[in-house]
Amino acid sequence: MKSRRFKLVSSLTLTWLGFCFTVGLADAQGNAAEARLPFGSRGASASTPDLSLEERGDVYMARKMFREAIETYGKIEPMTAATLNRIGVAYQEQCDYREARTYYERAIKTDRKYAAAINNLGTVHYMRRSYRRATKLYKRALALEPLSAAMYINLGMAWLARHNDAECQRNLQKALELDPEIFERRGGHGPLIQDRNTTERAKFDFYMARLYARQGKTGLALEYIRKALEYGFKDRKKLLEDEDFAAVRKLPEFDLLMKQPPKVL
Repeated sequence: MKSRRFKLVSSLTLTWLGFCFTVGLADAQGNAAEARLPFGSRGASASTPDLSLEERGDVYMARKMFREAIETYGKIEPMTAATLNRIGVAYQEQCDYREARTYYERAIKTDRKYAAAINNLGTVHYMRRSYRRATKLYKRALALEPLSAAMYINLGMAWLARHNDAECQRNLQKALELDPEIFERRGGHGPLIQDRNTTERAKFDFYMARLYARQGKTGLALEYIRKALEYGFKDRKKLLEDEDFAAVRKLPEFDLLMKQPPKVL
């Protein structure tokens, strides 16, 4: 009985995550999430009297108590662009994209140069498949914060959705140059949303494999090749002939992957 109940809960959790935006990869451990809170609120309880309202809200966000976070942030006065953006993120984590959009727009109206809110508004449009609007907003955000690796990832994903493969790869590569660990790092519920959801998963994983192969990170390249094949990547000729994968092809693990039958999705 417990086993069946566990499987049901796991299935529901995976389904929920598949439709929700994630800030990087969702953090499964509350303690690990709290480690990323601003200094002074780490390891603290939201009821600790010496915490500010913002810090209490951050604690609730780390613990995925989004309604409590919204209520707490809503008590902050004056309501700054940063606070409005935080409320938007909390709504977005609950898949309430209408309210999230409302608060991002309010944040931008409060501070037209607040790049995080502009980026996050782009993720709402991306979710709704308004890829041109998302692209425009990501570019606007990057003009304000040109060193944001997360924003380059978002822009790359928008170009992928628009079938502009060259721009997709260029932006993903720029993200790796700015932050070599960004794709492998586990993220928390911060003020800047990074969205890697895509219907072109096989193509995305292939591009990541190529980027890591170019950097000489053959282990990560192999991992993304495996993922690409699992999602039905069909153009194996590129893996067998592309010069970027020359070093990867020398590994015995590569031969094993190539011997596996193609996935039918």
